[in-house]
Amino acid sequence: MTVQGTSPDLYLLHTVQPKETWYAIGRIYNTPAKEIAALSGATMDKLNIGQELKVPLSANNFTQDGKKGTDEVFVPVYHIVGEKEWMYRISQNHNKIPVETLEKWNGITNDQLMAGMKLIVGYLKVKTTQSPLAATGVKKIITPVAASGGTVTKPVTEQSVVKTDKPAETKPTETKAVEAKKEELKKEEPQKEENKMGTPPPASETAKPTTPVGNESSYTGYKGGYFRSGYNGNGKSTAGNAGIFRSTSGWKDGKYYALMNNVPVGTIVKITYSSTNKSVFAKVLGQLPDMRESVGLTVRLSDAAAAELGAEMGKFYVDVTY
Repeated sequence: MTVQGTSPDLYLLHTVQPKETWYAIGRIYNTPAKEIAALSGATMDKLNIGQELKVPLSANNFTQDGKKGTDEVFVPVYHIVGEKEWMYRISQNHNKIPVETLEKWNGITNDQLMAGMKLIVGYLKVKTTQSPLAATGVKKIITPVAASGGTVTKPVTEQSVVKTDKPAETKPTETKAVEAKKEELKKEEPQKEENKMGTPPPASETAKPTTPVGNESSYTGYKGGYFRSGYNGNGKSTAGNAGIFRSTSGWKDGKYYALMNNVPVGTIVKITYSSTNKSVFAKVLGQLPDMRESVGLTVRLSDAAAAELGAEMGKFYVDVTY
């Protein structure tokens, strides 16, 4: 579905099909038929096959903040990028949705925009029991809201965007931050957790240098990882681009870790990579680092976890449940 107009007058176009009624069309888009007729300049006494109607996008059926009813799902609404059109202009024309949100929803940065590209600018809210569009909907979307409930305060600027076609490399300072969070988590966990899979590996093994992604000669996989048994999904889910950070964990013991915003530390998440139809279970160490390599990412995985998924360096699209 492609959005038409500019804020605050956004709408969708619907072409009348055989046997459709005003009532049926209203149910499809979760909006009163009389509002569709009014915006379309039509009367409700009849409909003609092939007639084009304007469906208003309002607070009742359109969202950009992730709020919906319990009986509704989100269906993406797209904008087609025009020549020389950038994120800021698209943001202004679509209810001033934050540029950071557009980048997260679409997994791209401002510098990666190209004319003709389909860009998600919001979501239609439809009833699961009334609209045929619900079959393509999702229950949860990525929102730029911090765990405390406040809006993310640091906007994305041109200076913060990675201006290179090469995959972003993990900086040494980032690795130190990840390792520091791991050590902090280890201190908080009961010692008995370390014994669930038997005797911990000798210190000489844990001190081995990081195994790079792709070098898996001694890696055989752990069928989802050490934390699989601790997974207790509560029906929450999201999807988006994943990145990788280097870690010594996981290569010998199957302990996979993740960095993810708006998810409590210690939560076990299930990450599925549809390209290989594989899943792993990882423990959340903390939020994504506040650095340019995190722009457009939903989650970052330790390299051993990415290896089991069959993913390579760079971004790859995953589904996350927890």
